[in-house]
Amino acid sequence: MLSNNPLKQYFRRPSIYLKLPSGGEGYEPEVLTMSETGELPIYPMTAIDEITVRTPDALYNGLAIVELIKSCVPAIKDPWQIKSIDVDAILLAIKSCSQGNDLEVESICPACGESATYGVNLIGMLQNIKKVDYSTPLKLGELEIKFRPLIYKEMSDAGKHQFEIQKMFAGLQELSDEEKTKKSHEAIVTITTITMDLLSHTIEYIKANDELVKQTDFILEFLQNCDKNIYIDIRDYHGKLKDQSKLEPQKIKCIHCQHEYSQDIVINQTDFFG
Repeated sequence: MLSNNPLKQYFRRPSIYLKLPSGGEGYEPEVLTMSETGELPIYPMTAIDEITVRTPDALYNGLAIVELIKSCVPAIKDPWQIKSIDVDAILLAIKSCSQGNDLEVESICPACGESATYGVNLIGMLQNIKKVDYSTPLKLGELEIKFRPLIYKEMSDAGKHQFEIQKMFAGLQELSDEEKTKKSHEAIVTITTITMDLLSHTIEYIKANDELVKQTDFILEFLQNCDKNIYIDIRDYHGKLKDQSKLEPQKIKCIHCQHEYSQDIVINQTDFFG
């Protein structure tokens, strides 16, 4: 950026100041520079940002979101290391100050079955995002299991695996029954393997008696070989932690029959900025 540009005063300015759901706790200085107020300035998107978030390959591998966050939240130096519990809030804030405060959501009324598009208030959603507490470990007999939120790099890798699995299942329709049974079994094994690997990355450590195990490969081997009930307890406990960071369901009033109901909101990064 040229410091002597006379047009500098007309450059974009922050439109929103965001408090992260994590409170900015646990970030290293090389990842995030937190202000004294605990708020991050959010800038609206540039024309280049708009093009970037519409590039399919860049969205698939996560680079589009990384470049978008670098541009719109310059206080974040390494978006790959941003915690999963903060990512949705950051994207909501960027969209709000770039494309308006209403998020269009298509919803089907459970009463009459009619579909319609509704506007959801982004600022209201941001204000209702809860801080997730990962401080309490799960205790199973002699084991103490401490969890942590995933970082965006791990989320992106998991998303690519999920896409490959979807392609795998989509291809099953063209196979014979015998081949379909075989491939379905292979797909299920693949899903289980990926799920265990992802779960191992959400575990900060496992304490057994007085020994602290932090190595991910040791934790993954434990998940692959422990009692099924122990694995289910670990998986379900993590699921409850993850659910805390979900966006609050939005109240919808059907424009066709006036029925009121709750609609879950999920941010799909591939079309969120479309």
